[in-house]
Amino acid sequence: MMKKTKPQHAKPSHQYPSLLRRLGAWFYDTLIVAAILMVAGALAMAIVAALLHIGILTLGDYQDASDYLISDPTASALYSAYLAIVIIGFYSYFWTQAGQTLGMRAWKLKLQNEDGSRIKITQAFIRIATSAFGLGNLLAFNNKRRSMQDIMAECEMVVTEKVS
Repeated sequence: MMKKTKPQHAKPSHQYPSLLRRLGAWFYDTLIVAAILMVAGALAMAIVAALLHIGILTLGDYQDASDYLISDPTASALYSAYLAIVIIGFYSYFWTQAGQTLGMRAWKLKLQNEDGSRIKITQAFIRIATSAFGLGNLLAFNNKRRSMQDIMAECEMVVTEKVS
């Protein structure tokens, strides 16, 4: 007679990142996003300056182009939306194409579905919307060290180096 054996739980082929590693990647990405926003802001300023130069826009009571972008209600709303789209575009592009931002690559992290496939654009948008500007990482203390945004987007972050 054969004995019934209990099913063995397979050890995962990857490890989940620590909070320190997540925050390290977040900090790197914050520096990169700040640089990208500087370039995006300069581009917006150049466009406003060109529109002022050819006479499509007038400053009115505003001192200069930056005062116009920040103080005019319509221009300020458009400028803020533009910068938000730049940030969302940065993260969603890198997460859906390679599963890694530059900061995540430096800290050997990868974002993926549980089957190892790349996340979809809708998952990236959900992850961005629920990340609380990175503070969702502070909740990564469950068994898979999944952050709030990973749980909501139904994905996981793993360490890309080999498990020893």
